[in-house]
Amino acid sequence: MYDILVNSLNYEDWSRGVQYGTQLAALMQASITGAYIYPSPLYATPSFSTPELIEAVLETARTLEASALAAERPFVSWASAMGIEHAAWVVGQGTLSDALVQIACWHDLLVLERDPMRTWASPADLAALILAVGLPCIVVPPRPVRAVGLSRVAIAWNGAPEAIRAVHSALPLLQRAEEVLLLRGSPKETFHDVSWKPPFDVDAYLNRHGIRARAQDLLTNEHAAGEALLEQADRFGADLLVMGAYGRSRFSEWALGGATRHVLWHARLPVLFRH
Repeated sequence: MYDILVNSLNYEDWSRGVQYGTQLAALMQASITGAYIYPSPLYATPSFSTPELIEAVLETARTLEASALAAERPFVSWASAMGIEHAAWVVGQGTLSDALVQIACWHDLLVLERDPMRTWASPADLAALILAVGLPCIVVPPRPVRAVGLSRVAIAWNGAPEAIRAVHSALPLLQRAEEVLLLRGSPKETFHDVSWKPPFDVDAYLNRHGIRARAQDLLTNEHAAGEALLEQADRFGADLLVMGAYGRSRFSEWALGGATRHVLWHARLPVLFRH
């Protein structure tokens, strides 16, 4: 993970997601990009607006953009003080999901924060972002960010493609962990037309990458899997939970599977999701 992207909800101070992502970048010796994105002012301008009103709206947008661009120097200085060699600050105008899809193309990880009171930080909005950007996403919960650690990492495992991609994406983080807990849920059979002999062995895969994981079965049904995952991750004292973001419908980006939805809504620790 050489390039970490953080979505900044404002440009006047550094919120939880920015703090977590920047500390993680320092820990991983990675670069950090802070992205502040605001909607086009014309989206909220009535079609019957006068030229004077439109010009006033555009002038307000220009002032906001100038203020946001001015945050580059304090952000880079703050990140450099943490030991980050390369830090960048970008400002974009447009729909947040479209902007993040574009800038995600040259990053390895996106850090978001959950805040039910903020636009694009509510669980429903985050679900759409996670399923759209094509990157592993760490969602930071609404609690103060202290020292970022990776001593203990838990993995939600059910064998689904999303879970496999999540583990693969999280390898650099898992390799730094002192303890890894593999929480085995009910297997999810998704490859109906293909069979493999032998089947994919996650333990062998982790071992091959120098990761020794302790396995624990989740004795619960699918409806309670999300709650059970968070309970066991809490008992383990996990610094991070890794899980696949399973979408119930490929045609409805917001529709997540039950366990994914519960964890996204209720997690008290950072969670790496990968769709």
